[in-house]
Amino acid sequence: MRKAKVNINSEKLQLSSEILRALAHPLRMKILEFIDKNETINVNKIYNTLKLEQSITSQHLKILRLAGLVITSREGKFIHYSINYEKMENAMTAIKKFLEDIEG
Repeated sequence: MRKAKVNINSEKLQLSSEILRALAHPLRMKILEFIDKNETINVNKIYNTLKLEQSITSQHLKILRLAGLVITSREGKFIHYSINYEKMENAMTAIKKFLEDIEG
């Protein structure tokens, strides 16, 4: 039996877990899909359209932002969100590869 390599970069592991945590929640996926459909959108439009509480929406957006999956820009008093497609693509590629590896 082959032993697994245990040399793991803890900083990269922490970032990876934040990305997976962000993607693992159904409401965050719904928010990401909504942002994707609109390219860039402000937080008010997100919570009003999805019929969410502002505080809950902000909490989920914070998790997505810390994971690097969304990008923010300020326009006056509004914060606009857009998808970080490069980070999203990298995450999805890694997840697909991992699933392929464990499925055999």
